[in-house]
Amino acid sequence: MIALKRLRPVWLVAALALCAAAPAPAPAGPAATAATWFMRGCVRFAAHPKALRRWAAAKNLPKAPDKSAQTYLFGLPGQVFIIPTATGPLILVSEDSGSCSVIGSDIHGPALLDRLNAALTAAGVTFTVTQDGPDPKAKSLHDRAYAARKGSARWLMLVSTVTDKAGGEAILTSTP
Repeated sequence: MIALKRLRPVWLVAALALCAAAPAPAPAGPAATAATWFMRGCVRFAAHPKALRRWAAAKNLPKAPDKSAQTYLFGLPGQVFIIPTATGPLILVSEDSGSCSVIGSDIHGPALLDRLNAALTAAGVTFTVTQDGPDPKAKSLHDRAYAARKGSARWLMLVSTVTDKAGGEAILTSTP
């Protein structure tokens, strides 16, 4: 019994050393940030551009200047907002048709896809991956397409990321 009492402080010191050596949780990087904003905006307000725009205004997201907005709208009617984040700005594209996109740079593709799949599952969105591979028109891009649903709502999603291991631009889109 005496030997065990003497070992208790040793175990306590060892346990504290292990806790101190444990790595801190990874901070939310660009992939997590993009997935979060996509879920908050494009998934939540899929097919409801007016509600999305009211939400963006309530979040005080600045509108992109018209000339800049047209870069993302490709001549289609809609509105574009800038999402300032700690990891760099994201672009929120709200088309009048109900399509919605979040665009970011310096995003690691596999990390984004992992974060998005986890976020969809956590939100109760049922999804099927319908395509997962190189973009047929641009081999430097990887496309993952989803058929998604929650309750009676159904929509399609496409996530395009660069294949560079260092990351790059990513576009997440939901379409009614």
